[in-house]
Amino acid sequence: QVHLVESGGELVQAGGSLRLSCAASGRTFSNYDMAWFRQAPGKERVIVATITWSGDTTSYADSVKGRFTISRDNAKNTMYLQMNNLKPEDTALYYCAAKLRWSSRNDYSDWGQGTQVTVSS
Repeated sequence: QVHLVESGGELVQAGGSLRLSCAASGRTFSNYDMAWFRQAPGKERVIVATITWSGDTTSYADSVKGRFTISRDNAKNTMYLQMNNLKPEDTALYYCAAKLRWSSRNDYSDWGQGTQVTVSS
């Protein structure tokens, strides 16, 4: 298991930028593929972006392509989500999640507590 703690969420105006961080501890960070999820009010949790254990491959939900950038620094045991041109629709509780890179499943087994991002219009 890896312990994940998100930070950086806050209230921001539409069009603004925000950088979320996810600090990992407990197991070797590079053992995990990582992802950011979000859950908006009244909505189910959805995937936002993914990044492989080495950081060499990323993917994004269509709703955030061109605006969000996922990255990681394995030396610092930290994953990031740079969010630009924020929209009210981005308002959600953002979670980081981890999946062992050797896993034959697509399940993310470890989750942070979430950090709230609120975008005002």
